[in-house]
Amino acid sequence: MTNWKSDSEGIDMKLPKVPIIVGPTAVGKTEISLALAERFDSGIVSADSRQVYQKMNIGTAKPELDAFQKVPHFLIDFLDPTQSYSAGLWGRDALSIITDLLADQKQPIVVGGSGFYIRALIQGFFEEPAYNREDLESLRTEYKAMRTGTLRRLLKKVDPISAKRIMPNDRQRAIRALEIYEITGRPLSELQALQKSEHTLPFEPIFIGLEMPREELYARINRRTDQMILAGLVEEVETLVSEDYDPELNSLQTVGYREIFPYLQGRTGLYEAVRLIKRNTRRYAKRQTTWFRHNEKVHWLDAEARIEKIVSEILSLL
Repeated sequence: MTNWKSDSEGIDMKLPKVPIIVGPTAVGKTEISLALAERFDSGIVSADSRQVYQKMNIGTAKPELDAFQKVPHFLIDFLDPTQSYSAGLWGRDALSIITDLLADQKQPIVVGGSGFYIRALIQGFFEEPAYNREDLESLRTEYKAMRTGTLRRLLKKVDPISAKRIMPNDRQRAIRALEIYEITGRPLSELQALQKSEHTLPFEPIFIGLEMPREELYARINRRTDQMILAGLVEEVETLVSEDYDPELNSLQTVGYREIFPYLQGRTGLYEAVRLIKRNTRRYAKRQTTWFRHNEKVHWLDAEARIEKIVSEILSLL
């Protein structure tokens, strides 16, 4: 499903190598990317579909301010939560940034856990067609009212390849695939295949996966959630509410935010909200691990090893 092959097959060894650090949330990707960046004149390209949004700092676990001061970061904190952004747009933007960094003799480091984003960079990104916004909103409202099972059946009928790729409960991507079919009359998978056939990379991607025993990862997730609450996650969501951001925005349907809204509305207690954040984050981490495990090109490293050892192992691959 996620065996990201690209035109780097039979690769020209003169191409510069770009590390792409992946793995589940809370495994320590940010810390390793910063330690690796210290070895180069580098720039870090974030592959996190939620860190792109402004005003969502604590719940998305953005790097601390001093990290931005040490190393240039790209594709973090540049969109308002009301703005739409897709894997295709990220793939286009990331490729442009990486190309510019290489031209400036800098070492790009891609880091993040959004599998669709990274696949868009490696395999090619689908250029979205022009459409009438009102028609699209009407179509989206219709799809959102459907049960998940109905959406799946529709998608299997018009685009069985996308139906197989998209996880059963991923309503957002199922709806997007259906929208593309309605707008263009062609399956999303077909359009992506056409785009992929024309896609070449100016670098050789080196996939680095960080892993640790599930029990320890889940313990880290639980501890990090507690730390987020202490750091002011509830207040961060309160600020978004006070600024009239709609809880139904796609950006705010993010683990860590969507569970706090019911608490602020008096429909649940804080203990229950925190419990759900921990549970949903663990589930998300499991899906990420499954996704990246399907990529046979990933070099898996022990995230519990000393940072110096992990960095040394990464350097040996570059």
